[in-house]
Amino acid sequence: MSVLDPLAARYASWLTLPAAATNDTTDEDPAAIRAMPIVLRVDRDPPPSRTPLLEAAAAASLAVCLDPRADVDGPWHAEVEAWVNGRIRKVTRRARGAHWTAVQDLPGITVEVNGAQARALVPGLVAESPKTLSRLQISGSELPPDTPGPIPPDTPVLWLNPTVPMTVGKAAAQVGHATMLLAALLTDSDLKSWSTTMFTCAVRTPTPSQWSTLHPGDNPLTAWQTHTTVAVRDAGFTEVAPGTVTVIAQWRPTH
Repeated sequence: MSVLDPLAARYASWLTLPAAATNDTTDEDPAAIRAMPIVLRVDRDPPPSRTPLLEAAAAASLAVCLDPRADVDGPWHAEVEAWVNGRIRKVTRRARGAHWTAVQDLPGITVEVNGAQARALVPGLVAESPKTLSRLQISGSELPPDTPGPIPPDTPVLWLNPTVPMTVGKAAAQVGHATMLLAALLTDSDLKSWSTTMFTCAVRTPTPSQWSTLHPGDNPLTAWQTHTTVAVRDAGFTEVAPGTVTVIAQWRPTH
Protein backbone atom coordinates (compact mmCIF):
# COMPACT_ATOMS: atom_id res chain seq x y z
CA MET A 1 0.00 0.00 0.00
CA SER A 2 1.35 3.41 -1.01
CA VAL A 3 0.73 6.80 0.58
CA LEU A 4 -0.25 7.90 -2.96
CA ASP A 5 -3.21 5.49 -3.22
CA PRO A 6 -5.82 8.23 -2.55
CA LEU A 7 -4.66 10.08 -5.67
CA ALA A 8 -5.56 7.15 -7.93
CA ALA A 9 -9.06 7.03 -6.48
CA ARG A 10 -9.62 10.78 -6.97
CA TYR A 11 -7.93 11.22 -10.35
CA ALA A 12 -10.88 10.64 -12.67
CA SER A 13 -13.19 12.93 -10.69
CA TRP A 14 -10.66 15.79 -10.88
CA LEU A 15 -10.69 15.74 -14.67
CA THR A 16 -14.47 15.95 -14.88
CA LEU A 17 -14.98 18.79 -12.38
CA PRO A 18 -16.21 22.13 -13.76
CA ALA A 19 -13.27 24.53 -14.06
CA ALA A 20 -14.60 26.84 -11.33
CA ALA A 21 -14.80 23.94 -8.88
CA THR A 22 -11.10 23.16 -9.12
CA ASN A 23 -10.15 26.18 -7.02
CA ASP A 24 -13.09 26.29 -4.63
CA THR A 25 -11.53 26.68 -1.18
CA THR A 26 -14.62 27.77 0.74
CA ASP A 27 -14.36 24.67 2.94
CA GLU A 28 -10.70 25.25 3.78
CA ASP A 29 -9.29 26.71 7.00
CA PRO A 30 -6.38 29.01 6.03
CA ALA A 31 -4.45 27.87 9.11
CA ALA A 32 -4.72 24.26 7.93
CA ILE A 33 -3.33 24.75 4.41
CA ARG A 34 -0.55 22.29 3.66
CA ALA A 35 2.01 22.34 0.87
CA MET A 36 5.15 20.58 -0.27
CA PRO A 37 8.00 23.09 -0.63
CA ILE A 38 10.30 22.65 -3.63
CA VAL A 39 13.56 24.57 -3.57
CA LEU A 40 15.40 25.12 -6.85
CA ARG A 41 19.10 25.85 -6.81
CA VAL A 42 19.46 28.87 -9.08
CA ASP A 43 23.01 30.17 -9.01
CA ARG A 44 23.95 33.34 -10.88
CA ASP A 45 26.99 32.01 -12.69
CA PRO A 46 26.35 29.67 -14.22
CA PRO A 47 22.56 29.36 -13.90
CA PRO A 48 21.09 25.87 -14.37
CA SER A 49 19.40 24.81 -17.58
CA ARG A 50 15.62 24.86 -17.36
CA THR A 51 14.85 21.29 -18.47
CA PRO A 52 17.25 19.45 -16.12
CA LEU A 53 16.05 21.63 -13.24
CA LEU A 54 12.43 20.65 -13.91
CA GLU A 55 13.40 17.00 -14.22
CA ALA A 56 15.17 17.19 -10.86
CA ALA A 57 12.13 18.83 -9.23
CA ALA A 58 9.77 16.19 -10.65
CA ALA A 59 11.89 13.30 -9.38
CA ALA A 60 12.49 14.86 -5.96
CA SER A 61 8.77 15.47 -5.37
CA LEU A 62 7.95 11.81 -5.92
CA ALA A 63 11.02 10.57 -4.06
CA VAL A 64 9.82 12.24 -0.86
CA CYS A 65 6.43 10.54 -1.12
CA LEU A 66 7.85 7.07 -1.74
CA ASP A 67 10.84 7.25 0.60
CA PRO A 68 10.77 4.59 3.36
CA ARG A 69 10.51 7.45 5.86
CA ALA A 70 7.04 8.17 4.41
CA ASP A 71 5.87 4.59 5.06
CA VAL A 72 3.31 3.91 7.79
CA ASP A 73 5.90 3.56 10.54
CA GLY A 74 8.23 6.25 9.22
CA PRO A 75 8.84 9.73 10.66
CA TRP A 76 7.48 11.49 7.55
CA HIS A 77 4.29 9.47 7.20
CA ALA A 78 1.83 11.64 9.14
CA GLU A 79 2.79 14.83 7.29
CA VAL A 80 2.81 13.23 3.83
CA GLU A 81 -0.46 11.40 4.42
CA ALA A 82 -2.25 14.52 5.69
CA TRP A 83 -1.07 16.46 2.64
CA VAL A 84 -1.98 13.79 0.06
CA ASN A 85 -5.45 13.46 1.55
CA GLY A 86 -6.06 17.17 0.95
CA ARG A 87 -5.06 19.40 -1.96
CA ILE A 88 -1.62 18.53 -3.26
CA ARG A 89 -0.28 22.07 -3.26
CA LYS A 90 3.37 22.74 -3.92
CA VAL A 91 5.23 26.01 -3.37
CA THR A 92 8.44 26.53 -5.33
CA ARG A 93 11.22 28.76 -4.02
CA ARG A 94 14.75 29.46 -5.21
CA ALA A 95 18.03 29.50 -3.34
CA ARG A 96 21.75 29.87 -3.87
CA GLY A 97 24.91 29.91 -1.80
CA ALA A 98 24.48 29.74 1.97
CA HIS A 99 20.69 29.66 1.67
CA TRP A 100 20.86 26.55 -0.50
CA THR A 101 23.22 24.93 1.99
CA ALA A 102 20.87 25.74 4.88
CA VAL A 103 17.90 24.12 3.12
CA GLN A 104 19.76 20.80 3.11
CA ASP A 105 19.19 20.58 6.87
CA LEU A 106 15.40 20.52 6.40
CA PRO A 107 13.82 17.07 5.95
CA GLY A 108 13.55 16.21 2.28
CA ILE A 109 15.41 14.85 -0.74
CA THR A 110 17.73 16.58 -3.20
CA VAL A 111 17.98 15.33 -6.79
CA GLU A 112 20.59 16.42 -9.32
CA VAL A 113 20.13 16.12 -13.09
CA ASN A 114 22.96 17.20 -15.39
CA GLY A 115 24.27 19.64 -12.79
CA ALA A 116 20.84 21.11 -11.93
CA GLN A 117 19.61 20.55 -8.37
CA ALA A 118 16.21 20.66 -6.72
CA ARG A 119 15.20 19.70 -3.19
CA ALA A 120 11.66 18.64 -2.31
CA LEU A 121 10.84 18.95 1.37
CA VAL A 122 8.43 17.03 3.53
CA PRO A 123 5.06 18.80 3.24
CA GLY A 124 3.66 20.70 6.17
CA LEU A 125 1.51 23.60 7.29
CA VAL A 126 2.30 26.72 5.29
CA ALA A 127 1.71 28.89 8.35
CA GLU A 128 4.43 27.00 10.21
CA SER A 129 7.16 27.18 7.53
CA PRO A 130 10.61 27.56 9.15
CA LYS A 131 12.42 30.84 8.59
CA THR A 132 15.13 29.01 6.62
CA LEU A 133 12.43 28.35 4.04
CA SER A 134 10.08 31.34 4.30
CA ARG A 135 12.88 33.84 3.65
CA LEU A 136 13.51 32.36 0.20
CA GLN A 137 11.95 34.13 -2.76
CA ILE A 138 9.17 32.48 -4.74
CA SER A 139 9.36 34.58 -7.91
CA GLY A 140 12.24 35.81 -10.05
CA SER A 141 15.30 34.28 -11.72
CA GLU A 142 13.34 33.05 -14.70
CA LEU A 143 15.33 30.69 -16.92
CA PRO A 144 15.26 30.81 -20.72
CA PRO A 145 13.97 27.87 -22.78
CA ASP A 146 16.59 25.29 -23.66
CA THR A 147 16.83 22.54 -26.25
CA PRO A 148 16.96 19.13 -24.57
CA GLY A 149 18.21 16.12 -26.47
CA PRO A 150 16.32 12.97 -27.50
CA ILE A 151 14.20 11.24 -24.88
CA PRO A 152 16.23 8.36 -23.38
CA PRO A 153 14.71 4.91 -23.95
CA ASP A 154 12.29 3.58 -21.33
CA THR A 155 11.98 6.96 -19.64
CA PRO A 156 8.63 8.44 -18.53
CA VAL A 157 7.90 11.76 -20.21
CA LEU A 158 6.25 14.82 -18.69
CA TRP A 159 4.76 16.79 -21.59
CA LEU A 160 4.29 20.52 -20.88
CA ASN A 161 1.25 22.20 -22.39
CA PRO A 162 2.64 23.95 -25.51
CA THR A 163 -0.02 26.68 -25.38
CA VAL A 164 0.38 27.68 -21.72
CA PRO A 165 3.52 29.63 -20.75
CA MET A 166 4.69 28.90 -17.19
CA THR A 167 7.52 30.27 -15.10
CA VAL A 168 10.13 27.76 -14.01
CA GLY A 169 8.66 27.79 -10.49
CA LYS A 170 5.14 27.05 -11.69
CA ALA A 171 6.36 24.37 -14.08
CA ALA A 172 8.40 22.73 -11.29
CA ALA A 173 5.29 22.37 -9.14
CA GLN A 174 3.27 21.00 -12.06
CA VAL A 175 5.79 18.33 -13.06
CA GLY A 176 5.97 17.34 -9.40
CA HIS A 177 2.20 16.79 -9.44
CA ALA A 178 2.60 14.78 -12.65
CA THR A 179 5.09 12.25 -11.28
CA MET A 180 2.88 11.69 -8.24
CA LEU A 181 -0.23 11.02 -10.33
CA LEU A 182 1.69 8.74 -12.65
CA ALA A 183 3.14 6.75 -9.76
CA ALA A 184 -0.31 6.39 -8.21
CA LEU A 185 -1.59 4.57 -11.31
CA LEU A 186 1.39 2.28 -11.91
CA THR A 187 1.56 -1.38 -10.97
CA ASP A 188 3.78 -2.31 -8.05
CA SER A 189 6.34 -3.86 -10.41
CA ASP A 190 6.51 -0.80 -12.66
CA LEU A 191 6.83 1.50 -9.67
CA LYS A 192 9.62 -0.62 -8.21
CA SER A 193 11.41 -0.56 -11.56
CA TRP A 194 11.12 3.23 -11.76
CA SER A 195 12.44 3.64 -8.22
CA THR A 196 15.71 1.96 -9.22
CA THR A 197 16.43 5.00 -11.44
CA MET A 198 15.54 7.48 -8.67
CA PHE A 199 12.40 8.30 -10.69
CA THR A 200 14.28 9.62 -13.70
CA CYS A 201 11.97 11.36 -16.15
CA ALA A 202 12.16 13.56 -19.24
CA VAL A 203 10.44 16.95 -19.47
CA ARG A 204 9.56 17.97 -23.00
CA THR A 205 7.20 20.31 -24.86
CA PRO A 206 5.18 18.54 -27.58
CA THR A 207 3.76 20.04 -30.72
CA PRO A 208 0.11 21.14 -30.44
CA SER A 209 -0.82 18.11 -32.54
CA GLN A 210 1.00 15.71 -30.21
CA TRP A 211 -0.62 17.39 -27.21
CA SER A 212 -4.07 16.98 -28.71
CA THR A 213 -3.43 13.27 -29.29
CA LEU A 214 -2.25 12.67 -25.73
CA HIS A 215 -4.92 14.77 -23.99
CA PRO A 216 -7.38 12.54 -22.09
CA GLY A 217 -10.38 14.81 -22.63
CA ASP A 218 -13.28 13.45 -20.61
CA ASN A 219 -12.11 9.84 -20.68
CA PRO A 220 -9.06 9.33 -18.45
CA LEU A 221 -9.46 5.55 -18.46
CA THR A 222 -9.18 5.34 -22.25
CA ALA A 223 -6.19 7.69 -22.21
CA TRP A 224 -4.41 5.45 -19.71
CA GLN A 225 -5.24 2.28 -21.65
CA THR A 226 -4.24 3.63 -25.07
CA HIS A 227 -1.39 6.05 -24.31
CA THR A 228 -0.53 5.34 -20.62
CA THR A 229 -1.05 9.02 -19.90
CA VAL A 230 -2.34 10.99 -16.91
CA ALA A 231 -3.08 14.69 -16.85
CA VAL A 232 -2.44 17.42 -14.28
CA ARG A 233 -5.41 19.79 -14.10
CA ASP A 234 -4.46 22.96 -12.26
CA ALA A 235 -6.63 24.71 -9.70
CA GLY A 236 -5.70 28.07 -11.17
CA PHE A 237 -4.44 29.84 -8.04
CA THR A 238 -1.41 31.21 -9.91
CA GLU A 239 -0.46 31.96 -13.54
CA VAL A 240 -3.02 29.77 -15.36
CA ALA A 241 -6.80 29.64 -15.59
CA PRO A 242 -8.69 27.19 -13.34
CA GLY A 243 -9.09 23.79 -14.94
CA THR A 244 -6.09 24.13 -17.27
CA VAL A 245 -4.30 20.88 -18.07
CA THR A 246 -0.67 21.89 -17.57
CA VAL A 247 1.21 18.60 -17.89
CA ILE A 248 0.51 15.18 -19.36
CA ALA A 249 2.67 12.40 -17.90
CA GLN A 250 3.29 9.37 -20.09
CA TRP A 251 4.68 6.11 -18.83
CA ARG A 252 7.57 4.96 -21.04
CA PRO A 253 6.14 5.88 -24.46
CA THR A 254 7.14 3.88 -27.50
CA HIS A 255 9.25 5.61 -30.13
